[in-house]
Amino acid sequence: QVQLVESGGGLVQPGGSLRLSCAASGFTFSSVTMSWYRQAVGKLRELVASINPTGSNTNYADSVKGRFTIFRDNGENTLTLQMNSLKPEDTAVYYCKSLYGRGYWGQGTQVTVSS
Repeated sequence: QVQLVESGGGLVQPGGSLRLSCAASGFTFSSVTMSWYRQAVGKLRELVASINPTGSNTNYADSVKGRFTIFRDNGENTLTLQMNSLKPEDTAVYYCKSLYGRGYWGQGTQVTVSS
């Protein structure tokens, strides 16, 4: 079955960095567009970044452009989100999503940006 397991969340001070990872299994990872979403308390889930199957094309929400980088390793079936210059408004649960089939979500990982 499809599994997406996120890791790497935590507490970081404003201006700091975190790297989130998503380990994927149960489908042909290298053939599927992957995305990171986030959901803050009291807000709708929003798309943060997406990457096409080969990694040649990426898209970012305006709020994270220039600070976040999405990339993938198709040999290791992993998706990564490098987050730099973090702000308090980046605080949210971050989810990995696969566009395989009906779409699958990971369980989420909490990112808290606070001094």
